[in-house]
Amino acid sequence: MNSRISNRHTTRHTSDRLRRPMVLAAAALLVSSLATACGGEAGTSGTSPGAGRSSTPSTDGATGGTTGNGNTTPGQGTSTEPTAPATPNVPATTTPVTPGGGLRQVPTSVYFLHGEKVSPAPRTVTAPTTAAGALRALLAGPNRYESRHGRTTAIPVGTTLHSVSVRNHVATVDLSGRYDDGGGSLSMQARLAQVVFTATRFPAIHKVQFELDGKPVTSFGGEGIVLNEPVSRADFEELAPLILVESPLIGDTIHTPVRVWGSANTFEATLRLKITDAAGRTVANPYVTATSGTGTRGTFDVTIPYKPTRSGTGTLTAYWDSPEDGRAVVEDRVPLTVNR
Repeated sequence: MNSRISNRHTTRHTSDRLRRPMVLAAAALLVSSLATACGGEAGTSGTSPGAGRSSTPSTDGATGGTTGNGNTTPGQGTSTEPTAPATPNVPATTTPVTPGGGLRQVPTSVYFLHGEKVSPAPRTVTAPTTAAGALRALLAGPNRYESRHGRTTAIPVGTTLHSVSVRNHVATVDLSGRYDDGGGSLSMQARLAQVVFTATRFPAIHKVQFELDGKPVTSFGGEGIVLNEPVSRADFEELAPLILVESPLIGDTIHTPVRVWGSANTFEATLRLKITDAAGRTVANPYVTATSGTGTRGTFDVTIPYKPTRSGTGTLTAYWDSPEDGRAVVEDRVPLTVNR
């Protein structure tokens, strides 16, 4: 009997020694799984717009594998809600995810021509191929509403986008050979500017280098425009209006107060922003000061209160007063729906 009790105690101690490591291992596995789950949630929380610019090749807003949705309803841009003045918003190039896990639509701008100057128009593209979607929307040209309000394009019909890749904040844009067909010096400069302004709307892209049918471009068109280095917006300053309104955009619906931001290169950095309501009355016309001017392009970002006498079709006019005779020098007119 003592022998059986001794054997039972020996068996119990052996079992306890085996069970304890197994319990500890299971606990460690549980802790590790919880840590992994927490880390996974943090990793998908997203980043602030414009944050986290990467110098490595990116597919966020860069790849051309999926055609972005570049369509908007003619005459109906995004509604511009009043917000406090802050750093001008630009679309994020991180991959936006809806709460349900699906990709969402990202608002952006494509740059057509108004007269001989670049002029932004609203488009919506699908993440993550946001830059590719924006460029394809640009190549599709202005819609009827925009055309009725004088927006045109210098890009030849039939030009297609092969791909976009981004490295070290430089987007390599590969277009079909149709892109450099026809046109004089101004047309060639304008079509280059349209692509550069559209691509650099995204914070991860600072400059653009061009390819045609997969071959690097060092001299563009019959005019021999030199493109042996990546180009930026600054290289096309002559094609930008002295006051470039980046928001609100043509066809937008605005409410009071409205946030207006963009860039300017005016005398002593001073400009005017006039809002006209549906009755044709001026309901706001403030003086605005950009961060720099008189030969250097600066930025402006203001919130303007107004009180329309009648809601409906209106206009935002960007102009500056001539230092010589005080006359209004109009740089751009943006058709809007002006609401209370």
